[in-house]
Amino acid sequence: MELTILRKTKTELELQVTGEDETILHPITHMLLLNNDVEYAAITAENPLAPVKTLIIRVKKGSPEDYLKKAVKQLEDEIKAFGKHIP
Repeated sequence: MELTILRKTKTELELQVTGEDETILHPITHMLLLNNDVEYAAITAENPLAPVKTLIIRVKKGSPEDYLKKAVKQLEDEIKAFGKHIP
């Protein structure tokens, strides 16, 4: 996976994600949207099969990068908790 910053402002972050598909990006976007301080989070692509996706995050306050890190950590914790319940 390769991440490239396309655009960054105080409240917005646009990342180019190469080598990953919606399998990981949708859960991350979902976790972002559960946070009330995240105003907008979405994935875009030129076409569904394109190997390059764009992750766009806009927040009301704070750093978009911090919210992204927090969402990834929350997702990681959820997956670990799920794994503990597997017989």
